Amino acid sequence: MFLIHCPYCNEDRSELEFRGVGDAHIDRPQNITEISDEEFADYFFMRDNPKGLIYERWRHIHGCGRFFRAVRHTVSDRFVMTYRQEEPRPDDATIQAKLAGIGGQK
Repeated sequence: MFLIHCPYCNEDRSELEFRGVGDAHIDRPQNITEISDEEFADYFFMRDNPKGLIYERWRHIHGCGRFFRAVRHTVSDRFVMTYRQEEPRPDDATIQAKLAGIGGQK
């Protein structure tokens, strides 16, 4: 078991309280009813599966219930940082500082 930091509750909580809900910062179709089946399948099902850092959306289902975003390392499964849904994607310097300063925990 590991801990995930909820940026709204401002607490580290058990992974059992959270659910991953997919990639963060993806381009969503403006009018989904006007795209082809192939375009929809590409948008809905096709995702990168990188070895390294990934940006994800999570929900604190057994806490505040809010959605937030996280930077997670797919090899170690460690959370580098979490941030509120309305905040922009962190820049590389911020992520590298988090990796160096806190061992990839928040």
